[in-house]
Amino acid sequence: MGLNLDEKKALVAEVGATVAQAQAIVVAEYRGLGVGHITALRAKARGAGVFLRVLKNTLVRRAVADTPFAGLADHLKGPLAYGMSADPVAVAKVLHEFSKTNDKFVIKAGAMANQVMSAKDVALLASMPSREQLLAMLLGTMQAPMAKTAQTLNEIPSKFVRTLAALHEQREQQAA
Repeated sequence: MGLNLDEKKALVAEVGATVAQAQAIVVAEYRGLGVGHITALRAKARGAGVFLRVLKNTLVRRAVADTPFAGLADHLKGPLAYGMSADPVAVAKVLHEFSKTNDKFVIKAGAMANQVMSAKDVALLASMPSREQLLAMLLGTMQAPMAKTAQTLNEIPSKFVRTLAALHEQREQQAA
């Protein structure tokens, strides 16, 4: 049973709000994929903070019109699942990992603000570290000079103590 006009408008508004918050959208064809597989994918997507829905292409075209993702409208053909997220790497990673284990789930395209991506570009985006990993790497890089400075400053008294211990041991050997 189809949606009536009010339900369609509400759905377009909901998807439009999600698109407004999204940094990336990935589109994948799911033709021939079982319900169990889709359910597993939805669980993974939910855990990663990815909005994943199977929607009518015409409704998505209306939702992305007049947004930075408008270029994606040319790729909306066939039965498609839409993944959207505020973390562009997360959506690419979840859908790409799932497509590697399910040959019936094929990534068709993706988009970031004002840039449409091919399936190969989505795979490259999926290989990048996540936002949390990048922040951890940045923090480690920022802490390295301070840690090295603290280590160097700590080495001065340590070297002095080792020198005194060696002198004390040498005098004990001479006295014996």
